[in-house]
Amino acid sequence: MKKIILVPFILIATIAFSQERTARADVRQTSQQTRIAQGHASGELTRHETRSLRTEQRHIRRSERRVKADGDVTVAERRRLDRRQDRANRHIRRAKNNQIDKN
Repeated sequence: MKKIILVPFILIATIAFSQERTARADVRQTSQQTRIAQGHASGELTRHETRSLRTEQRHIRRSERRVKADGDVTVAERRRLDRRQDRANRHIRRAKNNQIDKN
């Protein structure tokens, strides 16, 4: 009986721990998605740029899920996620600030 109760508790604790280890990544992901939506709504981003940036965000989310899957987020995995988000951040900034002739 104790084993039945203990297994779900361990699973929940492991998932919660991996969530804590990538809390910064979750906040950055939300911020970047908001910036993309705002850029699309304001016309700063073209349809193609928006699609490309959203695809990049989707790939980052997948990577994050894979990292969290085993319940242990290593320093190297977290660093790799940070680098991918840094790169995505640069892509968003460049796409929103490029000189497009809006005539």
